[in-house]
Amino acid sequence: MTFGQVLAVGERLAALGLKPAAPARDVICYVEEWTVESPEDFDQLDAWFTEDVTQIHVREGWRGDFFLLAGAYHTAYQRYQDVGTYCSISHPWRIREPLRLHDLQSMLWLGFRHAHSFIRVRLQTKEVITPGETRGDAARAQWLEERRAAFLEAITLLELPIETLIEKQQVVLRPVDPSAALFCSWPDAFGPCQLEYNTADAYEFLVPASKLAETAAPGPASVRAYLTGFTEDALCDFQAIEPTARSVYRCSVHCQLDDLPEIRTVINPDGRLYSTLCEFQTQELLPEGGDASAIIGIVGNEMGFHIEARLNRAPLKEDLMAPWLERVIGCPVVYAPLPPFV
Repeated sequence: MTFGQVLAVGERLAALGLKPAAPARDVICYVEEWTVESPEDFDQLDAWFTEDVTQIHVREGWRGDFFLLAGAYHTAYQRYQDVGTYCSISHPWRIREPLRLHDLQSMLWLGFRHAHSFIRVRLQTKEVITPGETRGDAARAQWLEERRAAFLEAITLLELPIETLIEKQQVVLRPVDPSAALFCSWPDAFGPCQLEYNTADAYEFLVPASKLAETAAPGPASVRAYLTGFTEDALCDFQAIEPTARSVYRCSVHCQLDDLPEIRTVINPDGRLYSTLCEFQTQELLPEGGDASAIIGIVGNEMGFHIEARLNRAPLKEDLMAPWLERVIGCPVVYAPLPPFV
């Protein structure tokens, strides 16, 4: 789409009684995958207020030693750590238990903050079924057992003091020490897909995380290091760890909606932006249907602009969803699952 066609979608939504963003409205634009040559390149966004600025070192097809890489980032982090700084390194790991409803490749993050370090483990399912939807009920028991088995495998390799069990048709992860900092996310009706365990010991997870990363061997790995809150001098020091890594930025940009074409030009050719055009509850348009939260978003990349609809559940039967969205938006739509580990 052209940006003018995107604005026409906003006019169409307004005609339906919704409240889309007008061209002059202040919005937040999320920038991702903006390839840069040096930290100075980020100055191209000085015309706008930015926050949550993160430089990411991307290594595709990497075959190195995760322990040495993570240790190098930790050593550099100690020189620059402050209350607002954050560093983490991601690496895939592989579930060895045979599973049908989950992808065998998962992801881990080893992170360092000012007062603690953490290990984060994320599982990716082949399908996401949100709370209230019943289409996965026939496979619920298997889903729960697979989810528990996958988490137990990671917990065992990491030697984390966490119990796994199934209660009231949900996977429950419970730290042996009730005061321990354990966090879980719940993106679907079948239990958490991510756990994060924190410790005050900055070195505690270096070796366990490396053991988990080894399960992805011997193939090449997609590895990323995330750096937030650091000065340009510090970022140059981190870059020296492995100068061949590709650097990309992500951040939030506060701008007016009609600034999006200019921002898209700045971040081309690799960058991607996302901003919200309209939010609503589906019962505003479907009073007889199930209620769901819907976001009509704008995606911008080198190809142009696109309209994206995100819903937390399907308010209609699945075969009716695409035709209904096409009538609302006024253009063809296809199902587009979100990338699992970015």
